[in-house]
Amino acid sequence: MLRRLTVELEAVGRRFAGMHGLNRTDVRALVAIMDAARAGRPMTAGALGAAVELSSASVTALVDRLERVGHVERVRDTHDRRRVVLSLTPAAMDAGGEFFGGLQRDLVDAMSGYADEELAVVHRFLAEMTEVIVRHQGTD
Repeated sequence: MLRRLTVELEAVGRRFAGMHGLNRTDVRALVAIMDAARAGRPMTAGALGAAVELSSASVTALVDRLERVGHVERVRDTHDRRRVVLSLTPAAMDAGGEFFGGLQRDLVDAMSGYADEELAVVHRFLAEMTEVIVRHQGTD
């Protein structure tokens, strides 16, 4: 069931990417930047490279491409003006909200049928499965 969920989520991501002229790495980068913003962590180009497993030169090309299509902007860090951080543009947030908003509402509605204790177990399961997958990626 987890594999099926993963396949279906991947298909949703591919549809979004296709509609916006993005590739898989572009979408991974946008998600990484969004996740960092939600966690209150500034996303630098170096951190983005680590998140999507790209070299410095490839990250520069990636950010340039996302900036050109209007999804990302480089901004000065408010705490350290020497540092540049990456931010999603309002247009990128609108595109994501328009595409994923209905899915998010339906997922929240589906979760409403579960008790908090059940959701806690599901959360723990997904977190642990994600940790295993991340660890596995580091072993070749």
